[in-house]
Amino acid sequence: MTHADTVDEAPPAAKLTLVTLTAMVVGSMVGAGVFSLPRRFAQETGVAGALIAWAVAGTGMLMLAFVFQSLAVRRPDLDAGVYAYAKAGFGEYLGFFSAFGYWASACVGNVTYWVLIMSTLGAVWPALGDGDTLLAAALSTIGLWAFFLLIRRGVKEAAAINRIVTVAKVVPILVFVVLALFALDTDVFADNWAGADYAGSLFNQVRGTMLATVFVFLGVEGASVYSRHAKRREDVGRATVLGFLSVFAVFASVTIVSYGIMPMSEIAELRQPSMAGVLEHAVGGWGQVFVSAGLIVSVLGAYLAWTLMAAEVLFVAAQDDDMPRFLGRANAEDVPVPALVMTTLLSQVVLIVTLFSDDAFNFALDLTSALTLIPFLLAAAFAVKVCLRPDRRTEGGRGSGRELVIAAVATVYTAFLLYAAGLKFVLVSFIIYAPATFLFVKARREQGRRLFSPAELVICAVSVAGAVLGVTALAAGWISL
Repeated sequence: MTHADTVDEAPPAAKLTLVTLTAMVVGSMVGAGVFSLPRRFAQETGVAGALIAWAVAGTGMLMLAFVFQSLAVRRPDLDAGVYAYAKAGFGEYLGFFSAFGYWASACVGNVTYWVLIMSTLGAVWPALGDGDTLLAAALSTIGLWAFFLLIRRGVKEAAAINRIVTVAKVVPILVFVVLALFALDTDVFADNWAGADYAGSLFNQVRGTMLATVFVFLGVEGASVYSRHAKRREDVGRATVLGFLSVFAVFASVTIVSYGIMPMSEIAELRQPSMAGVLEHAVGGWGQVFVSAGLIVSVLGAYLAWTLMAAEVLFVAAQDDDMPRFLGRANAEDVPVPALVMTTLLSQVVLIVTLFSDDAFNFALDLTSALTLIPFLLAAAFAVKVCLRPDRRTEGGRGSGRELVIAAVATVYTAFLLYAAGLKFVLVSFIIYAPATFLFVKARREQGRRLFSPAELVICAVSVAGAVLGVTALAAGWISL
């Protein structure tokens, strides 16, 4: 069967409403990250630094949300948002890297969910440790493949489950915020204001929180990635902004109210999920149980949404001839099964790697964020390009001054995030990116095309050099997992 046959015979895409798309954005963002925020922030900064960090992250990510909203309207010909924008703006090879990086970040992010579930259960079942023991990995593996079987049954069914789960998991988080406000001790809050326990300037304190804020906002592009399933194209942008504003308010509230419950040095030592420990301190043991139950529902819902989106990115890339053809096949239920298999397999590999990490949860969280930064940066830069040099496929011609400012701020913000990530995670990202070129080469060979243009060869050399340096740094002990 030829690739053209595969495209012609593909089943019609399921159509999703604004409510379902918004639920997918919220469901994608509200996952493991929010439950880990109190400890992650307390390890880096006090109340003042946290407020600045959320102001920076909120502004930057809102600009990114506006970028996805604008591009969904101005370039309706592009599906699978993040990947498609990089390809349209900067060529096939960088588009391929964007697709692969975004997909890989979703797979690594999925591992954080299983680590956090096992760490949560580890509070009552010590053999699970902090989610990083052999037993925890074995149980997580069973969970990985059980979800694979669920999603194979169909996109519509999985999306409907996600909408229900989104409501179920937001309620415990809102209850946490309300209870913490009632229990808030103004003296403790004031003592935590400056973050005096921590060395370094306020800038470095804020910088230390950036990867955590990126992680919790991953999914802001969820509706854009899933755009081929939208009933109305304009709903993609609306769902993106609605989902972002809702979730931003919740995330910032969870972080700030926690500073009024316990000294930050104690929050920094809590086991994950730290939100459970904070509520236990405020209201007693039932608070920990309540948050832990909410976490498990939340994380399983986010895992479902992210696995759907990860497989979708590989599928659409294969349909566009940027991934090997076998990844562009879907079954009768519109599920891209080969892409889903690869997604589950990479998550399985990363799950095994976490067994060798000093801090499995934070390692997987930071790596997820770092892998996403290049796709986000390319999408933001494409929005700048669309404003300045629109082509015939761009709706509305040149962008307004407002659109250009939004795109420029989003680009600067994502570039700053790469700096904030630090050399360690950039190098580890290269180790994951470089081998992916084999998939690009396979796709080019299937089409009988030249493997690399001169510019693409330079990009390939840079990625391979970065991977070699990363492996060397790990082997020599210059960086550690």
